[in-house]
Amino acid sequence: MILQALTQYYEDLVKQEKIARPGWAVQKVSYALCISETGELEQVVPLLEEIEGKKPQPRRFSLPAPVKRTVGIAPNFLWDNSSYLLGIDRKGKPERSVKCFEACRDYHHELLDGISSPAAKSILFFLDRWQPAEAQHHPVLQASMDDILSGANLLFRVNGAFLHEDESIQQVWQNVYEQVEGDLQQCLVTGREDIIEAVHPSIKGVDGAQSSGAAIVSFNAPAFCSYGQEQSYNAPVGKYAAFAYTAALNYLLADRENVQKIGDATIVCWAEGGEPQYQALTFAALFGKQEADLSEDDLRDAVRRLANGLPVPERKLDPKCRFYILGLSPNAARLSVRFFYRDTFGNLMKNVNAHHERMEIVRPAYDGFAAIPLWTMLRETARQPAPGKPWPINPVLAGAVARAIFTGSLYPAALLEQTILRIRAERNINRGKAAIIKAYYLRNPNDGCPKEVLTVALNEASTNPAYTLGRLFSVFEAVQEAANPGINATIKDKYFNSAASTPATIFPLLDNLCQKHLRKLNTGNRIWYEKQIMALTGILGEEYPARLTLPQQGSFNLGYYHQTQKRYEKKEDK
Repeated sequence: MILQALTQYYEDLVKQEKIARPGWAVQKVSYALCISETGELEQVVPLLEEIEGKKPQPRRFSLPAPVKRTVGIAPNFLWDNSSYLLGIDRKGKPERSVKCFEACRDYHHELLDGISSPAAKSILFFLDRWQPAEAQHHPVLQASMDDILSGANLLFRVNGAFLHEDESIQQVWQNVYEQVEGDLQQCLVTGREDIIEAVHPSIKGVDGAQSSGAAIVSFNAPAFCSYGQEQSYNAPVGKYAAFAYTAALNYLLADRENVQKIGDATIVCWAEGGEPQYQALTFAALFGKQEADLSEDDLRDAVRRLANGLPVPERKLDPKCRFYILGLSPNAARLSVRFFYRDTFGNLMKNVNAHHERMEIVRPAYDGFAAIPLWTMLRETARQPAPGKPWPINPVLAGAVARAIFTGSLYPAALLEQTILRIRAERNINRGKAAIIKAYYLRNPNDGCPKEVLTVALNEASTNPAYTLGRLFSVFEAVQEAANPGINATIKDKYFNSAASTPATIFPLLDNLCQKHLRKLNTGNRIWYEKQIMALTGILGEEYPARLTLPQQGSFNLGYYHQTQKRYEKKEDK
């Protein structure tokens, strides 16, 4: 299913001329080796693109598809790093570098001997005349030597023209690519007969995976094989489909603006037909990556219209368009599929909109997000890392939460458990944690945390005991702060966890402290707070509950958060 969707996406991109044809791949190249018709190295030209706000990036070219390298020596055609094209590198193994250069020279002779093109003769002249032993001192290389030896990709240029653009050389490569020996079998992806690809091309750009690339389809031990089949013949994918799905996935991963990291998963998404506006709206709605021409109101309006099955013609969005989301996690030299979602774009936006409505809760003035992004939501389940370190988000939890949002299914229990653990550890509840509790019990109902407390703002009409206790704790804290301006630690830092779990033990003590604090206030403030306390204790009755269950603790936390935000609103009004 995943490979079929990626292969179809590749074909959509080919129709739009956004991706290389079979046998070719888009590669980043940093320098061009300018050679004369007789094979002399005349100049080294940087091929860097200026990007606003960022350092220059290597230029992208459609070049002959790269070989799959492990530990052996295998040259690419017309382009490669300095080990293969110049016979020098920084790895401390000069003998191996020379062997790489010799393999490159022999490979180009094998393909280009007999070709009458002047460009083909120029590259062969260069490879025959070049001496790797003298390369370190070549005057043309000195200015760029550090970058060249650091592993940058290089290609050839003759008389201002790149060799890979020469038609006769292109035809040579196309013939080589298409003339592969092997038995024809039915491809599992396309259903057509094709030569089965034994080793699939590498996929690059997944965070945490090998920089040289990793594979989704791969077999490397007898335990993974069956019926005498070896390598990828266990899952026969044709040469065309193997190239197509890897080219499409590499294309998605190369566009870092439309790639998101959640936990250990790298997330990409695409729409059937290859239209990019669907990706842009998805990343804005889910991850808070706002487009310059899309305001918060416009985004909210577009999501709601799509959720109701209505198109958004001004942005060319159709709710019936098929949409895909793929999460990939690193696994040594391979990639694991963390999750895969497939549905219409309208259904996805319906589920996303429902999630945002469940997560909607009163927002502090300092919070800049109108809707809480997925990555912010997941951070509420983990401790804050040391500066420069990644957030230690549980990857399994991240995948489960993402699936729940995409599909509209129940939230995983671990989401609530981890959030409550963080509240207990930090003895505080912010907007994100309160929103998670509210959303969890709206989607996973429980009588201990009823709908009357799952409101956006304070519900003063609620008579739920746990919710009222949370409100009362917030009022006690407000009295303490009013009586001791600038206090560093409040009752929240010492008693919050105990008050939320065993209120009968803690609240009599807090009530005692509150009476002492009230005596320090002026008459107006004291009367104002006493009225609030009397109203809340009147709801609770004469006895406090002995213990609160986990759902009841959720009600307590929401009551505390709502009352605290109401308190801050009052201060702003004054």
